Amino acid sequence: MQRLGGWALYFDALTTAAMADELAGALAGGRVQEIVLVDDLSLGLEVYAAHRRRYLLLSAQPDQGRVQLLEEKARRGPERPLPLLLLLRRRLRGARLERVTQPGFERILRFEFVGPEGPLALVAEIMGRRSNLIAVDAEGTVAEAIKHVTSEQSRRPVLPHCPYAPPPPLAKASIASLTPGDLRGLLPAGEGALWRRLVESVAGMSPLLAREVVHRVAGSAEATEAAPAELLAAARALLVELPASHAWAPTVGLQEGRAVAYAPYPLTHLPAQRPAPSMSAAITAYVAEAGQAVPYGEAKARVRRELAAARAREWRRRDAIARDLRAPEEIARLREMGEWVLAYATQIEPRQPELVVEGTGGEMLRIALDPERSPVENAQRYFREYDNAKLAAEGGPQRLVAVDQALARLAQLEADLDLAENRAEIDEVRMALIQAGYLRARRAPAAARSSGPRRLETEEGFVVWLGRNSRQNALVLERAAPGDLWFHARGVPGGHAILVTGGRLAPEDAVERVAALAAWYSAARNESKVAVDVTERRYVRPIPGGGPGQVTYRNERTLTVAPADWPG
Repeated sequence: MQRLGGWALYFDALTTAAMADELAGALAGGRVQEIVLVDDLSLGLEVYAAHRRRYLLLSAQPDQGRVQLLEEKARRGPERPLPLLLLLRRRLRGARLERVTQPGFERILRFEFVGPEGPLALVAEIMGRRSNLIAVDAEGTVAEAIKHVTSEQSRRPVLPHCPYAPPPPLAKASIASLTPGDLRGLLPAGEGALWRRLVESVAGMSPLLAREVVHRVAGSAEATEAAPAELLAAARALLVELPASHAWAPTVGLQEGRAVAYAPYPLTHLPAQRPAPSMSAAITAYVAEAGQAVPYGEAKARVRRELAAARAREWRRRDAIARDLRAPEEIARLREMGEWVLAYATQIEPRQPELVVEGTGGEMLRIALDPERSPVENAQRYFREYDNAKLAAEGGPQRLVAVDQALARLAQLEADLDLAENRAEIDEVRMALIQAGYLRARRAPAAARSSGPRRLETEEGFVVWLGRNSRQNALVLERAAPGDLWFHARGVPGGHAILVTGGRLAPEDAVERVAALAAWYSAARNESKVAVDVTERRYVRPIPGGGPGQVTYRNERTLTVAPADWPG
């Protein structure tokens, strides 16, 4: 049985629109009664609406991200004091859900609540590895998020106290404004499957939807040509007319009797299908059948939970370091306040709460005093704070760099887990967590059964080495000669590839195929286009003190390619 993809591919913009309609009808006007943590990246809300309890699941899992209604109350996972969970319990218990909307035509659902402390929005962004659950206050500021994203990790940081900005839309054409001639220009003839070109060019067009559109026009989802006018009409029927009419037809796609996809429209390109009473019911059927068929799903889920705990631990370290860091002028002010308290020690009355003096710049300086302490003890308290702040400032930036390096290492391990194809590769990820001190080994580790990098060959006879996890990435780097070409998807965790040139000039077709391979074995494999950096091995250096496969590089050029596994 062939699995067509995963949650990230099926919970597309059209499914999001159908889910927005379903949830608005079922939950709007209801009140939140309970909020539970299902796992480190998923929340369950119990909402009392229309005289019944409804159960809402919001998950930002990279490979299971979704928002849906459940028939039963979400099973509570291990209780952890996640900041987002604590905030929502404080702000949303008893809150009224005013509306559910889909901003733009994106994979985003916005839940707007009004509670005792005022309005609060919960935004669910279902975007594969970039999925997130974000609480946004009335001023449009991020109050908290289930995943913190720094400016070093993304050009769009998601952090408390920062303005919330939705993900930028992709530069693709709107089907509503296209003419048949426009579409013909966007889809040049003879360049592979037509559905792939639709995904790359048309906004809101997911792989599943594109296959369905092409099949309805050409009779085969893998067709390479179709009449532009007919293609445009079929695409508009699903992308424009269906959302406008709200005439959703939730469907579960079947292969060999098992669920392999879901959609809010009939899936005529699949061997069989069955209707579902709601979009949530269709997703539930897919999760129950196809989800259980994921190879090593239970083992991966366990290691994913351990990775999430390690990531949370590093974020707590980072937050603690950042709290201790103070601006130079603030540190100097601590010493100045201690000196002022000493200078006025004989004039401070017993139990005096503060000292008001004229600062060196002529400003009025209010210095808080502990009424239970003497003036000398208060001064010493400020001097101790000054010493601690100065010490933190001296070592803090280096510690932040170390924590950020650890977070990058954990992100790479998460990608390793996603790409793991057997139990040995899953065990490698867990062993890396043990070696880094995040986990304790219950017993002495067994001899490694790990696999090595894949050896491939291009049509031109060039050898390609592919690393699919951190250890293999380090191995392919060691094997490469200075003039060999090194490939890695830009800005995301993933595998490294080496094109062995042997001193020859590699054909551009071969370079692009290896770049597509590196994109496929990266966290961005579900994107239609991925930027991949290419440079000679001589310009790649392991990061001192970093984990296996962590590198810096220079003199790169960047190719934008469609992710593709190696043929055969």
